[in-house]
Amino acid sequence: METALRVQNLSKSYKRRLRQPGLMGAFKGLFSSKEEELHAVQDISFAIQRGERVGLIGENGAGKSTTLKMLTGILVPTRGEVTVLGRTPWKERRQLALNIGVVFGQRPQLLWDIPVRETFELLKTMYRIPNDVYGTIYKEAVKRLSLEPLLGTPVRHLSLGQRMRCDLAAAVLHAPAIAFLDEPTIGLDLSVKEQVREFITDIQEKFGITLLITTHDLKDITETCDRLLLLDKGKLLFDGSIKAFEQKFASDRRIVAELHKPVDSADVKALTDEIRKLGGSLKEAQGHRVIVEHHDESLAPVLTQFLLTRYQVVDLNLEKTDIETIVMRIYRQPDQED
Repeated sequence: METALRVQNLSKSYKRRLRQPGLMGAFKGLFSSKEEELHAVQDISFAIQRGERVGLIGENGAGKSTTLKMLTGILVPTRGEVTVLGRTPWKERRQLALNIGVVFGQRPQLLWDIPVRETFELLKTMYRIPNDVYGTIYKEAVKRLSLEPLLGTPVRHLSLGQRMRCDLAAAVLHAPAIAFLDEPTIGLDLSVKEQVREFITDIQEKFGITLLITTHDLKDITETCDRLLLLDKGKLLFDGSIKAFEQKFASDRRIVAELHKPVDSADVKALTDEIRKLGGSLKEAQGHRVIVEHHDESLAPVLTQFLLTRYQVVDLNLEKTDIETIVMRIYRQPDQED
């Protein structure tokens, strides 16, 4: 498979002059040469193949937007190498621009004072988009993103959510080889978010677009991406499939059984011991509910069969920790040294 994007030992640092508090501190700071170095991105490496759908996640300040800006040529890295479609972004930014699409959160790329429709037409000319490609994506975007009422409106009159939908359409009108989407669903209602996710997935599949998405809404990742990159304090903590991420970090799973008859309190100790022997632990046995926890996916059939044999079960659910909870736990852990 052809590599669309390669990052090798990428780092970005900033220097900030130190100053003391107060007016006198500010005055002394004018003549002080003391500085501290802030590391926004620290020695990250990864590669993305053509047609992949990759999510880049992390808390505020983790380095997501800085990384995206280096990949698109807006920022020059302190050190490291980047190639996007065989080009160095900050050196060949103009040539690369014809083959990438970009959405940057609340920073619209649409022209502020002209109607949306005219901006789309202008982009068609700028990108030299073939009529058949433009016609297909334009019609699909207008229909799927509910843009028809907005086409005659100047961009400055649009709400944040309306601008985001128009920005997304503008970013993929030319069927770019790679689309960098930074917070593509920010400011959108829940129902509209679903529309946007479905549109992104369908356009990606139809034109084979390589996707790199950064977002705080992890549902954007789970519904549109197959692979996950996790950044924390500028360092890459994880790179792999969403399934591998869950297997590595979501160690706890639960089996929730709703019973026909309430649990006999005198039976709880024996139940606890039997479940422990099978490799699980009894989390709850009260009323009509029994909850069993385990840390090995292969134990689920064994524990489930045990409960079905022992009780008259009317409903049974297998639950695993959601990605939002996993990520929150990772961030709360003490700093990990490389």
